[in-house]
Amino acid sequence: MNGVRFAVLAAVSAFVLALGTSAGAAGTGSGNVASGDGSSTSACLAHIPGGLGDDDAADLSEYYTSVCTGHDEPELDPVSSAPGSAQDITWHVQLPADGAVPVSSVGPTFWFGGTVHDSNPVKLGLEGFLELQFYPDSFVKSCPSDGGFIVKHAPNIYTACSPVWTLTKKGKSIGEPAAFNGMLTDAGGKTAFVMNALDIVDVHIWAPAPGDAYQEQVTDETTGETSSVLVLNSQRDGPLTPQFSTNAIGNSLDWGGVYDTPMAFVWEIGHSDIYGDHPGAFCVPGQTFCGSFNADNWAGITPIRIFDVTFGDGSHQEHWATVSDTGGKAEVLGNSFVGPTDCTGYGGPFCIYPYFSSDGGAINYGVGPNNLGGGVDQFAQIQTCPAVSLFPDDPTYCDTVVQ
Repeated sequence: MNGVRFAVLAAVSAFVLALGTSAGAAGTGSGNVASGDGSSTSACLAHIPGGLGDDDAADLSEYYTSVCTGHDEPELDPVSSAPGSAQDITWHVQLPADGAVPVSSVGPTFWFGGTVHDSNPVKLGLEGFLELQFYPDSFVKSCPSDGGFIVKHAPNIYTACSPVWTLTKKGKSIGEPAAFNGMLTDAGGKTAFVMNALDIVDVHIWAPAPGDAYQEQVTDETTGETSSVLVLNSQRDGPLTPQFSTNAIGNSLDWGGVYDTPMAFVWEIGHSDIYGDHPGAFCVPGQTFCGSFNADNWAGITPIRIFDVTFGDGSHQEHWATVSDTGGKAEVLGNSFVGPTDCTGYGGPFCIYPYFSSDGGAINYGVGPNNLGGGVDQFAQIQTCPAVSLFPDDPTYCDTVVQ
């Protein structure tokens, strides 16, 4: 249900990544990479619209603005029946750390997001999706208005931008512009708010009232530092406000591909290391430059630890649920909109799908041994849940309660 767009400033090279029109269907993962002036890199990962069938996969590029792609969005949902739980949520998390491989090798960003109301009448469904994106091994330089980010390589450092994705009619196709993008800055509001690997942070996303814009702030408990408050006011669309009150399953984005909760955690996978030899390339299971689907890459980092969430009334999640917009194992086996892969079966090098697990004190993402919901089988492989309103003929992937 989710998505991201990014631009990356590396020390020695620049690129612009775009998804070719046949990349998703053919499973080639080929992107168009163009060198720049040697001082910056840029590319884009956007929230993929739902309603995609096999016939649509070859036309994924029609959904996105220039240099923008979307792919795997496995998510963790804190389920709650408390009124207001979708309007005020704080995630309590320990950030991952580089090990035998860098965290950037498994995916370019993870984010904490949620459905918003967008009152601009040209936006389909009058909804959008906010993503407070954390960039591993990266110091962010800027967050362009088109939803991208520009960063330089900084091992074991995290910084963040927050795009909000919306849909518009684009001729006979659908476009996905960013209604907003802002940098998470330090307390002085002058530069990026910097967090370190293994820091314990509180990620607060809230709206003071149902008609107010969402706000975002991160407190680093390890360093004692707190970011400025980022207010999601769009220059074109006005305040981006809550769409739902309760973080219950079924209160789903009306153009997403999953049947989930409004607020979620997602690790964006299906792209190679933005600092690697195929920088930021769209990729699928079976491709040997794609650490997202390789167990050794996930085992080679210290995983993210998600302890819990606290809602505005002081309550916590009643359950955890998980879902993937590609069906998890189904993607590896070639049974999703991504299309065929080079994997002859599930398992082995570059042919796994990472999943959520428990270490006894927190939820991890990767290949942990203490499985929730049967490990990778926690992700529904067939779309059997109700369709969303913008794609009424297409069922969605169901959330699975795992704890």
